[in-house]
Amino acid sequence: MPTDPKRGASPVRITPRLIADDVHDQLLQLIVDGHIDAEQPLSIDGLARDFGVSSSPVREALARLEATGLVRRFALRGYSVAPALTAGELGDLMDARLLIEPGAAAAAAARTAESGIEALLTSAQEALETAPRGGRFDDVREYYDADRAFHLAVIAGTGNRFIAQAYEALGGQFQRFRLFSGRGVTDAEATIAEHAAIRSAIVRGDAKAASEGMHAHLTGVRHRALGEMADIS
Repeated sequence: MPTDPKRGASPVRITPRLIADDVHDQLLQLIVDGHIDAEQPLSIDGLARDFGVSSSPVREALARLEATGLVRRFALRGYSVAPALTAGELGDLMDARLLIEPGAAAAAAARTAESGIEALLTSAQEALETAPRGGRFDDVREYYDADRAFHLAVIAGTGNRFIAQAYEALGGQFQRFRLFSGRGVTDAEATIAEHAAIRSAIVRGDAKAASEGMHAHLTGVRHRALGEMADIS
C-alpha cells in the first residue's frame, strides 16, 4: 500500500534490551577483569540481590557464560568461576580453531557473491582499527566485539549451520581476553593486518589464500597468546 504523505513514515519497531543481557555483560566484565576470583562460587540468589533483579536473568546469564567456558556448573553445587586456561589448554583451543576456521574461510570465499559477506567483514575491520585497547575489559570491549564480529562473519559466510554450531561451542575468544586484564590489547596491529589479508582473499573469492590467511592468523594468535602467558607467569 502507498504511504500517506500526511502521516509520514511508519515507526520502526524497537527491540528492548533484555535484563539478562545486562547481567551477562556485568558478570563478564567482573570475571575478565579479575574482580571475581577463579573457582569462586556464584550464587544465583546472591547475584540477583547484588544486581537488584530476579533470579531468572541471572540464571540465563550464567548459562550463557557456561557456554563460553568462563563459568562452570556442578551438579548439586551450582556455578563457579572457571580457572583461566593453562598454556596447554589454550594451545589445544587454538588447535581446535585451526581445524575449523581455515576451512570456513575457504568456504566463505567460494560463495562471496551470494553471502553478502564483504560488508560484514569491512564493518568489523573498520571497527577493529578504531576500537580502544585499554587495560580493563570495559576499555577493550569494542575491540573484542569487532574481533568476534569478524570471525563470526567468516563463519556465517559458509552458510553452514553445523560449522557455526561447532565454532560457537568452542567459546574461545573470551578466554584469551582474560590475558588482557590490566595490560590492554598487545597485538592489535598484527591482528588488524592479518584480518585485512583474510578479508581481501575472501572478497576476491580466493579460497586457497583465505584458508592460508586464516591459518597464519590463528597460528600468530596462538604464538602471541602463549607468549603473553609466559610473560604473566
